Amino acid sequence: MLRTEEMLLNVGPQHPSTHGVLRLKLKIDGEIIVDAEPVIGYLHRGTEKLAEDLNYTQIIPYTDRMDYISAMTNNYAIVHAAERLMQLEIPERAEYLRVIAMELNRVASHLVWVGTYLLDLGALTPFLYCFRDREEILDLFNELCGARMTFNYMRVGGVKWDAPSGWIEKVAGFVERMKKEVKEYHNLITGNEIFIQRTKGIGIVSKSLAIEYALSGANLRVTGINWDLRKNKPYSIYDRFEFDVPVGKTGDLYDKYLCRMREIEESLRIVEQAIARFPESGPILAKVPKVLRVPEGEVYVGIESPRGELGCHIVSKGKDKPWRLKFRRPSFYNLQIIPHLLKGENISNLVAILGGIDIILGEVDC
Repeated sequence: MLRTEEMLLNVGPQHPSTHGVLRLKLKIDGEIIVDAEPVIGYLHRGTEKLAEDLNYTQIIPYTDRMDYISAMTNNYAIVHAAERLMQLEIPERAEYLRVIAMELNRVASHLVWVGTYLLDLGALTPFLYCFRDREEILDLFNELCGARMTFNYMRVGGVKWDAPSGWIEKVAGFVERMKKEVKEYHNLITGNEIFIQRTKGIGIVSKSLAIEYALSGANLRVTGINWDLRKNKPYSIYDRFEFDVPVGKTGDLYDKYLCRMREIEESLRIVEQAIARFPESGPILAKVPKVLRVPEGEVYVGIESPRGELGCHIVSKGKDKPWRLKFRRPSFYNLQIIPHLLKGENISNLVAILGGIDIILGEVDC
């Protein structure tokens, strides 16, 4: 009689398709995955505990290292929470700069995902195109704050630096070019037969399962649930802009691709509106003391990062340092569904399913 024996297989922690130091312990029967267990913690730096011994401005660079692909949103989460406790009114010009920076960062983040995801599936050309266009955004950020990945740009009360002369015009030029490039991506990828076969009907997540696992971002919206904190619980000045929330139908990998591509288009739409209404002058920082002392109390704020709901919970005792700080990291929560999605799948679909979640290991481990 022919029979097979189950085998244990390690994928990672040093493997190109895990996008960081993630280890997957697989139990396979032939080519079928019987069980999967994600092993995390290789990148843990103790950010939340370290923050208890840092003042609020000193914490901001640490948030850059969490989701290092979209550090602007991390910066905003911590300063937004502190501002809520301090009941600060943020200058208009600063709010517009924040929104432009965060939405450009969302576009850059999704470009990294599209490019690396297609590379995982065996396509090289989209990777080169995506990184070419992302490079323009990084150049813009370099002009704005002097950094390309770890920005340290947001401050409690506003932003650190004003936009340099001609920067807004450069952003407007990029938006116009990028809108044309998105059409090129659709021509190259969306109708590709091989890509469709590798993603359609694979890694399906239902509405109930998404809620059960506390998924957020595109991983939640592809199931048909219309939930985006920029719309449902508006923060900053997002309630001033017109934009749609892309929602999927089937919850499979192909829907995740379409959802993120449409999010790029909607982010460009938001940036376009912000540029049109950008204040010609004004302060970029509210009147705050040099030594920030956040009033006693606690607050939780949630914002829509490119990977989902990024939350920040601060407990303050009225001092210049938080008594306790906790981040809700979307990558950490979204990763938990991996054992469910991989069970019973062919091992050839492993890379596609894992890549579809879009995790950043710095945010998983924090």
